[in-house]
Amino acid sequence: MAEAVGEVIKVSGPLVVARNLEGANMYELVRVGVPRLYGEVIEIRGQQVSIQVYEETEGIKPGEPVVRMKMPLSVELGPGLVGSIYDGVQRPLDKLRLKFGDFVLRGAEYPALDREKRWRFQPALKPGSEVAEGDILGVVQETIPVQHKIMVPPGLSGKLLSIEEREARVEEPIAVVQKADGSRVELSMLQRWPVRIARPNAGNLAPNEPLGTGQRVIDMFFPLARGGSACVPGPFGSGKTVVQHQLAKWAAAQIIVYVGCGERGNEMTDVLLEFPELTDPQTGRPLMERTVLVANTSNMPVAAREASVYTGITIAEYFRDMGYSVALMADSTSRWAEAMREMSGRLEEMPGEEGYPAYLVSRLAGFYERSGRVQCLGADKRQGSLTVIGSVSPPGGDFSEPVVQGTLRLTKVFWGLDDKLAFQRHFPAINWLTSYSLYQELVDNRCNATVDPHWSENRREAMSLLKREAELEEIVRLVGMDSLAPADRLLLEGAKMVREDFLHQNAFEPVDTYSSLKKQFHLLDVILSYYRLAKEALDKGTALEGLLSLPVKERIARAKLIAEENMSDFDKILGELKAQIAQA
Repeated sequence: MAEAVGEVIKVSGPLVVARNLEGANMYELVRVGVPRLYGEVIEIRGQQVSIQVYEETEGIKPGEPVVRMKMPLSVELGPGLVGSIYDGVQRPLDKLRLKFGDFVLRGAEYPALDREKRWRFQPALKPGSEVAEGDILGVVQETIPVQHKIMVPPGLSGKLLSIEEREARVEEPIAVVQKADGSRVELSMLQRWPVRIARPNAGNLAPNEPLGTGQRVIDMFFPLARGGSACVPGPFGSGKTVVQHQLAKWAAAQIIVYVGCGERGNEMTDVLLEFPELTDPQTGRPLMERTVLVANTSNMPVAAREASVYTGITIAEYFRDMGYSVALMADSTSRWAEAMREMSGRLEEMPGEEGYPAYLVSRLAGFYERSGRVQCLGADKRQGSLTVIGSVSPPGGDFSEPVVQGTLRLTKVFWGLDDKLAFQRHFPAINWLTSYSLYQELVDNRCNATVDPHWSENRREAMSLLKREAELEEIVRLVGMDSLAPADRLLLEGAKMVREDFLHQNAFEPVDTYSSLKKQFHLLDVILSYYRLAKEALDKGTALEGLLSLPVKERIARAKLIAEENMSDFDKILGELKAQIAQA
């Protein structure tokens, strides 16, 4: 195929303007300059084409060639994705390191999926079967937890002429389909899909079950549903990345796609070092065996942040189409928005609020609307879900800035991080007075049925204590603690126990880093039982000081360290509590 070649006429950072690029289309992939840098067409004005380049443009000068690739920016989908780490344009960073050294060479090329490795393909259909888009041809055991399902590509249907069990490379044919017009199509385990186009499905479904995360403040107070979307905004140092890491480690999803978009490189390093060492509570295997990482850190080219976000969500949709529950973490969408602002400025577009482009919200919407629970294509009527959790880094912690406000309009869960809580060493630093979840009723109903009938009742009581504590704190600041009635002082103690013994969670403590829904209920129930029983005793004339100094309070404070297999210890603590209240 003859290459269509234009020439560079202007270079402005990540923006390159070319001319004579005949037939170029919007969002078409091009290679820029002598080093053949990756770029994407983002504007066409007459004979001039504006290109955002996903690599450093230093040294590129007017007159250098620009080559059309005659295809949109696409990702390779097939066995080998799980456990990989890619850059924004899906180049495998571990393979590039072996070939080029510790620094990525500009214009470097390497296939996203290993072309030499052989995979054992086990067919699920027989020759002569009628197949349509989305039907599962067979499976490959990619890792021990992940069975990779090889699907008929979208838009293809016909009669299956041949299929066989064999060991094959991803590009080798494993089946032949005859279309209605008589033409034959050889199918391999490798598919390609344009990143800016959402993968098709048979229909959207309403989220109907919670996505457990093991984080108590989230699961109990501000839960997320499978197929939902969440926003995690917070100022610098409030723990956005720690929250994202915790969710990536412990969320009850079968596949995790983690996109490091413009954050510091050492944070991605933590993921790479920790995940192979951590044991997945669902499978007992290393977490990396169900994780895909897309790394585009702050020292990588600015424009590639946009590519990394779309690359990550396209890979996530692919696993969703297999019928899996997938969770995507994007850290952080603010850095992507800043890259859009820089490109918009270089294109001399009319700026919107705070200099962001006028299309900021529509771009964010195009990303978040790809989350959801869906009926997958295929005759088996399988269902899959894609949950999207995006962190936002507003300057100075200003939640009124455009990226936060635009994201809040699109997501149903808001976990507002508070730097004051973080400075008090309270993690996760999610502010319980400002955060919310629109999935609360759904999760309450499900947990009432599957965990305990008093789940929602306990949650409402605990939240009431925390809200009342915030009101009383104003009075305490003005007139002091001693001026409060004994009932109010007891309430403050109960709220303090909810904060310190339930909401506070240590990510570095092996037992405390993850709590099942059952453990969360029992832990909160013990704390509320103390408050209820102490309040009853106080109403009957028991001295407040005696109730505040019960020895069992130390046991309650350490109850979060009770292992999942020792749930009966909560009953023992309740027994001690009742006995000591009676003696007081």
